[in-house]
Amino acid sequence: MKTKYLEDRKILMDEAQVLLNDGKMEDFEAKTKEVEALDGKFEVACLAQANLNAMQDNTKITDIQNKNVKIEGGKVLATIIENKVLDEKEVYVSAWANFMQGRKLEGSEQEIFNKVNSAFNNEYTHDTGNTAILIPTTVAAGIFKVAEEMYPLYADARKFAITGKMSIKKHTAITAGDAAWYAEETPTADESNTFGELVLDGCELSKSVTVSWKLKAMAMSEFIPYIILELGERCGVALGVAAASGAGAGATPPQPEGVETALIAEGGTPQVITYDPDNVVPVPLTYAKITAAIGKIGSSYLAGCKIYAKNATIWGQLSNLLDGTGRPLFIPDVTSGGVGRMFGMVVEADAGITGMNILIGNAGKGLIFNVNEPLSIVTEDHAKLRETDYVAYGIVDGGVMDTKAFALIQDVVAG
Repeated sequence: MKTKYLEDRKILMDEAQVLLNDGKMEDFEAKTKEVEALDGKFEVACLAQANLNAMQDNTKITDIQNKNVKIEGGKVLATIIENKVLDEKEVYVSAWANFMQGRKLEGSEQEIFNKVNSAFNNEYTHDTGNTAILIPTTVAAGIFKVAEEMYPLYADARKFAITGKMSIKKHTAITAGDAAWYAEETPTADESNTFGELVLDGCELSKSVTVSWKLKAMAMSEFIPYIILELGERCGVALGVAAASGAGAGATPPQPEGVETALIAEGGTPQVITYDPDNVVPVPLTYAKITAAIGKIGSSYLAGCKIYAKNATIWGQLSNLLDGTGRPLFIPDVTSGGVGRMFGMVVEADAGITGMNILIGNAGKGLIFNVNEPLSIVTEDHAKLRETDYVAYGIVDGGVMDTKAFALIQDVVAG
């Protein structure tokens, strides 16, 4: 069973790598779902075999023949097997929270806790003397959810969870042979394409939360939401700022490349327009500057475009713009997910945007993030201070697939 599973998985992974190299992202995502489905079936089959083995090993038989006994809460084997994966995940969440709070693990909690983290620590290594403990998927999802709620540009980016270096081919130009009009006797020119490559490797993301021992003794139902909120807010700052202005892999320390960074780094900055929010230069924000910025975005990206800016920029700059008839361009509206609409686009308040910059673009198609290594956590106790440090750690990278998906109205003061 295992041999067949590994063979099938290798075939799917090889096919996924080919699609990724060819830049066929939708087909690639569909193929990764096939891998996940295969993994799920194999895990269920293993658990079913374990249940069957346990039943075969149990030689103690209770004679209930011809006895008036009603067995309450009986479940058929298929139901037990079907719920086994979910039960183990729930047990691990409980075991993880108890471990984080310094409580003793017993029975199935200790067994499942050891199994999960043994596999995790064999697959990933850290430059630390402490053992990293894998954060449960539900808790990690909550941490990233908090980050996304705070920073919509990061939230709107396309996400992957691929271990190791991720390389994506991206089409940059047709250098020859584009569609053209020809005379009847003239042969059609061969097409010549230029491809670039977006490489997402690994940038270390780490955030620490210090909790007093008195606070650590809170009930589990309160402890997990507390950790999610604390780590989510702290990781959110790093991820949100990186999505907008991360300096890239060449920086020290390495970090994802943000949209603003990619646009400003382009030769001639074709996707950038400048303005002075304080009107010192003077280069004020105008209707014409907004429309000029929108005009720089590729037509295929317009349908999913949003406008991202800090809250102060939205209410101090965008909300004051008027059209030629004196009507406001900005329409407050929270029903669409942001704080308002402008030129038919949702306006999002994003604290990660630099200064009073205004970013317009389609992050779902133009910005990619990959979680190279899932979030784990290391604890360190400080007896004299009666405190415990919870240090979250993960490897994440991100970058811009196509600068034509964005336009930046840059605050010349902030740079």
